[in-house]
Amino acid sequence: MARMHTRRKGQSGSKRPYRAEPPAWSNTNIEEIEKAIVQMANQGKSSSEIGMVLRDRHGVPDATLVTGKKILGIMKEKNVAPKVPEDIHNLIVKVLELKKHLDRNPKDAHNTRSLNNMESKIRRLAKYYHREGVLPMEWKYSLERAEMLISR
Repeated sequence: MARMHTRRKGQSGSKRPYRAEPPAWSNTNIEEIEKAIVQMANQGKSSSEIGMVLRDRHGVPDATLVTGKKILGIMKEKNVAPKVPEDIHNLIVKVLELKKHLDRNPKDAHNTRSLNNMESKIRRLAKYYHREGVLPMEWKYSLERAEMLISR
């Protein structure tokens, strides 16, 4: 399927190998892993950052294999999950940086289009998350409120 905002088709990527149980060399202490996840979530790290730290520092290649739950599921269970989903959060951060650039360079038409495309992605994701019940129905994206949404 072609990508929405480019003229190219998508490229296939690499897939992780199928595993039913964690490798023998990995850390499989569930309590220690959950404690590390909660601690990093309280520090403000996202679930993908937590996964990389678990992989690099704690020897856990896949937290789902060890705990039986995804990192975000553990965060929700311990009430430390973020209010805004990570993908929307990352897009809003990009939009804010791009808006700052466009304030300095108002004639940059290429990045004006990029800003419109990113805002469109945010709106489509918000519509999906409303439908799935992840975001409340009154949650709405606007550029004026974007910085306030991120600072919380």
